[in-house]
Order: sequence, then structure tokens, then C-alpha cells
Amino acid sequence: MTDPRTTPLYERHSALGASFTDFGGWMMPVRYTSDLAEHHAVRTAAGLFDISHMAQFGVGGPDREAFLAYALAFDPPKLELSKAKYTMILAPSGGIIDDLIVTRNGEDQFLIVANAGNRDAVREALTERLEGFDAVLIELPDSLVAVQGPRAREILESTAGLVHDDSLAMAHTLETLPYYTAMGMRFREGAVLVSRTGYTGEDGFEISVDADSVVQLWDALYAAGEPFGLVPAGLASRDTLRLEAGMPLYGHELSLGIVPAQAGLGRVVPLKTKEADFVGRSALESVVATDAPVLVGLVADGKRAGRAGYGVFDGDTRVGEITSGALSPTLGHPIAMAFVSPHLTEPGTLLTIDVRGTRIPATVTALPFYRRQK
Repeated sequence: MTDPRTTPLYERHSALGASFTDFGGWMMPVRYTSDLAEHHAVRTAAGLFDISHMAQFGVGGPDREAFLAYALAFDPPKLELSKAKYTMILAPSGGIIDDLIVTRNGEDQFLIVANAGNRDAVREALTERLEGFDAVLIELPDSLVAVQGPRAREILESTAGLVHDDSLAMAHTLETLPYYTAMGMRFREGAVLVSRTGYTGEDGFEISVDADSVVQLWDALYAAGEPFGLVPAGLASRDTLRLEAGMPLYGHELSLGIVPAQAGLGRVVPLKTKEADFVGRSALESVVATDAPVLVGLVADGKRAGRAGYGVFDGDTRVGEITSGALSPTLGHPIAMAFVSPHLTEPGTLLTIDVRGTRIPATVTALPFYRRQK
């Protein structure tokens, strides 16, 4: 077994006192101070995240759009310059290989960001699907950092060396940049791509930067953010933040054994576009899974939270399983996402969760659990 990889920011994390874990084959910070402190900082001010473990792929060539339309559950011609889209790469069975963000970051190029743990699977699938297309796939060595929280824009605007760049023809400012849109900036003379995306349910930005410059960018963001209440934040807070926002995590809510509609993501797949002939489409159209479990939100009272793998019951009958659960730091009560029988998905349905031998009442609720005030 190979040792976990480290990002260029590993020494910065160590100096800040981070605790580490192996996540997707990378040694990543779990927390710096406390899960709760970092979670609340993102909800009230801002958090600084190292997400350099994420995989980035560039796609170009004359057949780039046709290739992406085949390889992904995605309609590339509809994606305008600077726009980003949440989508998926599916197996021929219709199961999910990974969920992705695709950005048209140039007139003739696209950027794909994939999950760290699925880097090899995504690379392999994309490479196989290149056959017959005059397109180019490049795995990029760039790093990623994220600033998430209500003060995120102010922090980026105050960051020394980070300035606007019109060279990518993306006519936005940090203030006017819409959600799921990217813009070109420069940091110390190097080009960076700033996207108004994130995985926390808050306003925020993800910045793709040359790996040789990411330490300097981290330091500049950290220095600019301290007066605004920014703190470095690890995987533990990112998990509770994304759970409150109802955002799925691969290996929990998404997997090869799950089709998009089960996870509430049927809208992401362009099945209504007749000319869209992507891998997995025929399986999605031919399989009628009326008894397949469906993802729902569950809320409970008290402080005992259901965790991944805990059973969900309707009376004495096990009807599902929790995929992610926690005591919500923002809401103050237990929340969970779970796959349950499709006839039990109506909000208000009363179920129970088996929490270490004790049945805890829980109520089905619509996702997300938390929405930020705009």
C-alpha cells in the first residue's frame, strides 16, 4: 500500500497545528482547533480550505464538445464562456462514477474538477471514452484553495497580489460574479481561475492556482482574512457544513450502485435532450426501479445523532439506512441523509433511527436543512 500523498500546503497545515487523516489517498487536515469553531466561522465569517487533493482535467481539441457530451451526463453547447455546471460521469449501468464540476474556462477549452478518491476512475473512464474523438485530455498539476463564508468576497478583494485579469474574456468582478461562474484573476503575475462555487452552503470562491504559487496565495488569503474572522478549516467542518446544505458526498450518498434520480439528482441528467447520447443514458431509460430506495433528509430532537450505516425503521420494519448524519452545529439538533423506501419520502413522515440500540424518532424533511440568507 502506498503512503498518502500530501499537498504543497502540508507544512502550512502542520505549523497551524492540524490533525490529519488519509482522505482519498491524500493526507489532509481534519481540524486545526475544533470542528465547531471552524464550522461556525464559515457560517458567520469565513473559512480557508485546502482542496488541492481534488483532481483537475483540461479538455480541448476540435471535438471537445462532442467528446464531453458523450463522456459525461452533460450538454456542453449550453455552457457559456465562464459558466460552470454540476454534473456526473456515469457507468454504462447508469451508476455514478463521480460527481463533477465542469467549467468552460476558454472559448476552446473546458475544466473538469473531480473528487480526489475518484481521480483514477475518472481518468480511466475519460481516457477510454476519448476513442474516436479529436479531443485532448490533460491532467493538470494545479492546486485548489477555497474561501467560504459571508465575508469571502471582502477577503479576496483585500488579498495582496490578487488582481483582476481580463485576458480570459470573462467580464466579471468579484462583486458581480454570479453563482457557478468563473473569472480570470492574477496572483503575483500568474494567472488564476476564481469560481464562485463551494461545498458549504455559503457564499464563497474556489481558486485554481499553479502549485508553485499556492503556498504564497494561502499566506496572502490568510493574512487578508484574519481581520474578517477567517480561520483555516478542515475536513470535519466541511462535512457538517455540506451535510447541513444537503450536498452529497461520494461514497455516502453517491456510488456506482446509485443512479442520479435516487439521489434527487435526476434534474442534472439531460434525458429530455433527445440528441444527448451520453454513456449510461440507455440504462437510465430502460431500468424502471420503482422499489429502489430514495434519498431523504431526516431531522430529530435531542442530541443523539444517527451516523452512516445506522438503520432506519418504520415500526419494526427496516426501511432504509443513513448515509450521513451529525448533530447540526448551526441548527442545534440531529440531521441525517438516508436512503429509504420510495413510499416513505413524503415530508412529515415519521420514522425511527436505531442509534446504538435505541430507537430515536425522526421526521422526513425536504433537503437542504440549511439555506443561507442572501
